[in-house]
Amino acid sequence: MITLTKEDGPADLDGVTHLSIGASWDPTAGSSGGVLGKMRRKTGTDLDLIAIAMQGGDPVRLAGLDSLDPLGNGSLVHSGDNQTGHGDGDDETVTVEFARVPSNITSIVFVAAAYKKGSAFQKARNISFKVYDATGGSTQQVADIWPSMLTQDNCCAVAKAIRVGGSWKLEVINVTGKVKQGDEHALMRFAVSK
Repeated sequence: MITLTKEDGPADLDGVTHLSIGASWDPTAGSSGGVLGKMRRKTGTDLDLIAIAMQGGDPVRLAGLDSLDPLGNGSLVHSGDNQTGHGDGDDETVTVEFARVPSNITSIVFVAAAYKKGSAFQKARNISFKVYDATGGSTQQVADIWPSMLTQDNCCAVAKAIRVGGSWKLEVINVTGKVKQGDEHALMRFAVSK
């Protein structure tokens, strides 16, 4: 079993054939009480977990938003869009099957964003990104990444899987930044910078 932290640097994923990253959050009313607070909690907020497949320094495929299987072979699959944060467990997940990732993909950057207009990290509580060794259908958690609650940013680079020869490494990033909401190019530029 591997355990990942930002301080440890990139970890070898030897023996890990499937990796899943899950994003979870709870809706919050913020400082609103009464009827407005109840409405805000009921509505929730829409955070998005996105995996960006890179070819060298160029983003070439995106899993998330409205693209669930961007490589077309099941090697990089998104679970679908949860628009509220309601429910137990992970609200959105991305699963990678490393052996099936095309050889031209050199890395995969996992990003979470308050991407759609009206969404914000400040409208969510208990944001958590869990990394699982999903080899053999298991769900062994190997990392739990929590972004700072003090951030005014709307995007977080969570982790990056990097191809090294015939194997993969995973690096925990956990760095926040600002991107223009609804702008895929801004999101990809943020991912490239990590």
